[in-house]
Amino acid sequence: MAEKKEYKVQAKLRLGRGKNDARRARRDGMVPITVYGGGGETVAAVAPARDLAAILRSESGRNTIFTVEVDGMGASEVMFHDRQVDPIKGRLIHADLARLVKGQKIEVTVPLHLVGEPIGVREKQGVLEQIIREIEIRCEPRDIPDALELDVSNLDVHDVLHASDIPVAEGVEILTDAEQVIATVGIVKEEELAATTPAEGEEPAEPEVIGKGKKDEEGGEGE
Repeated sequence: MAEKKEYKVQAKLRLGRGKNDARRARRDGMVPITVYGGGGETVAAVAPARDLAAILRSESGRNTIFTVEVDGMGASEVMFHDRQVDPIKGRLIHADLARLVKGQKIEVTVPLHLVGEPIGVREKQGVLEQIIREIEIRCEPRDIPDALELDVSNLDVHDVLHASDIPVAEGVEILTDAEQVIATVGIVKEEELAATTPAEGEEPAEPEVIGKGKKDEEGGEGE
């Protein structure tokens, strides 16, 4: 496994707490952040938006452990606890960063990837269905996996895999209900296939044209 990239963010104390101050910081390419927990005092600061965005875009995303150093306050290992994103522009506008304490476990959500081709799909034309795509776990921050994997190669038609079937490393505890269905292989009913297959001698139905505008109906040209 490749060594994970180390991220370090340099932040400055946030002097003003009003909305205008926050807007001004964002115009300057900074994002208001709050650093808290871990036995230390809560600190309001601003950090470069591009640095925080790069962390969120990384493979481990919001579960990335990184260092934030606030001028005059020292450095802390942190993770994203919460974040606000502008719903229109899609930009990060605020972040809560939780300090990490060595030896203290935390609860996070990680992606779940299915690997392999099920027998029921390969040999019986079944359809693999993944019910949930994220799993809640508890572990020490340094043990957080980028994702969990579940092999579905032996899954036959109507077989089911549960959360209890997901293998995890030592020190990682799955919090998702053990009986939660993760994946199953279904089979397409013959009548459903018949409904989508044209009878012998019939031509396939022409696709319906949707969203035809008034100008199209009148033969006019678009602007």
